Amino acid sequence: MKINLVAVGTKMPDWVDTGVAEYQKRLPRSFELVVTEIPLARRSKANPDIDRLRDKEGKALLNALSDGQFIVALDVKGKTWSTEAMAQKFEQIMGQGRDIALLVGGPDGLSPECLAAAHEKWSLSALTLPHTIVRIVVAEQVYRCWSVLAGHPYHRE
Repeated sequence: MKINLVAVGTKMPDWVDTGVAEYQKRLPRSFELVVTEIPLARRSKANPDIDRLRDKEGKALLNALSDGQFIVALDVKGKTWSTEAMAQKFEQIMGQGRDIALLVGGPDGLSPECLAAAHEKWSLSALTLPHTIVRIVVAEQVYRCWSVLAGHPYHRE
């Protein structure tokens, strides 16, 4: 199974890339985490048309998806999961022979089009997290879910 983290924003700080890469290298090829970066739509102080910018980013996010992926919108209003429940959800999707796309919007969130295209909406936390932290949290949780499914000792209850 491939988990594709499709996120708005490029040129992350080195510590983010290093953190994500650490979890990526720990995962087996059968549970691969890929990060697809989408450029942030250019904002201006003079005329910030937030809806247009969010829609532009949303179209780019959706264009980065492959056919048949199980689409998850990461959204503060989404469903929260325990690690064990998320691992079971990954296993269920894997059993369908599908890959997963996790969508992360820009500073103004996901477009209505992305939210409508999502099969599910998940929340990582009720807190607002910076996009740099979201990438590392997702990478760690994907690794943790794999460890639950594989019976690896990384995850301890």
